[in-house]
This record gives sequence, C-alpha cells and structure tokens, in this order.
Amino acid sequence: MSNNARWWLAAKLHPAVSLLLLGCLLGAAATSFAFPVARALMAGGLAEGQYWRLVTPIFLHFGLMHLAFNCLWLALLGARLERLYGSLHLLLLVLVTGAVSNLIQYSWQGSGNFGGMSGVVYALLGYIWVKGQFDRQHLLQLPPGILGFMLVWLLVGMTGILELVLGVGVANGAHVGGLLIGMLLGLVFGLLGSVFGSNGRT
Repeated sequence: MSNNARWWLAAKLHPAVSLLLLGCLLGAAATSFAFPVARALMAGGLAEGQYWRLVTPIFLHFGLMHLAFNCLWLALLGARLERLYGSLHLLLLVLVTGAVSNLIQYSWQGSGNFGGMSGVVYALLGYIWVKGQFDRQHLLQLPPGILGFMLVWLLVGMTGILELVLGVGVANGAHVGGLLIGMLLGLVFGLLGSVFGSNGRT
C-alpha cells in the first residue's frame, strides 16, 4: 500500500481527528500569514458576544515545533477515543475541554495572547488515564512511558525553563486545567459506565 493510500485510509477511519488536524493547519497558517484573522480567533471578546473565541484558540499554533508536537499527540490520543466511542464523542470532548482549558488560561494569564491544542491534548490524556481504570480495553491503556513523559513535560513547562531556553511562552493554565477537566470527565464517564454496564463496549 502506498503512503498516499495509508493517509487516505487513516483519514477515513478517523474523520474527527482529520478535521481537527486540518483546523490546526489552517490556524497555524493564519498565525503565520494572516495575523488579523488569528487575532479575531484568540481568547476574549465574550462581552461582545464572540463566544466562538472560547474554543477557536485551540487551532492557533505558533511555529512548526508547536504545531507538530500538538498534532502528533492529538492524532495519537484522539484516534484511540474516536475508534472506541465514535467521532461525535471525540468532538464534544474536544469542544468542552478546549473551552474550559482556554478559559482557565485566559484567567491565569489575563490576556488572550495564547493558542494551541495542548490543553485539549492534556485533557485527552487525563480522560484516557482515568477512564482506563474503569474500562480495561487496550486502547485505553497508555504505556507508562507516554504518561510519564507528558507529566514530566507539564512540570518542566511550569518551571519556566522552556520559556528561557526556547524563548516562547507556555500555556501552563491550559495544560493543568485541561488535565484536570479530562480526568474529571474520565471519572464521570467511567463511573457511569460501571453503573450502567457500558464499560468494555465499543
């Protein structure tokens, strides 16, 4: 099978992940080549009724490394959930956790100058981690190395070292908030699955 055929098959199997990745690519293009568009998508403007800006910052990315890192983890974690629970479940999870993590970051930072899917990525990590304690399906069982790396990366980001070395800001509020809301939702759905016997079903 050619590489193009593999990409097409992956996109067909994971339409929600593919749509989210496309949104990230467009958001990265906006920050690089059409910043006035990106500015209209940043957090803020709620008093003017611009409620879409609760979610749209997740698609904005600043630089290739930022984009590649978030897309890689989104594809890795999102594909697991989409295969198990469907596209709608994943999209709703992304919308809810994206809005919550952006709101926390906005409150933490005091401005809307941030963006990226990393708050959602940490939410998906927390969701899979906790939900996997109730539902033992293999797609919910993360290798310890992945979980350990992401938690260490979270702590390193909070020290300020990355800002010093790389010269970029880190959305620590979104990361911590995303992880916590993801864990909470994983707990809620895990308990509901145990009560109603839906754990273990795809």
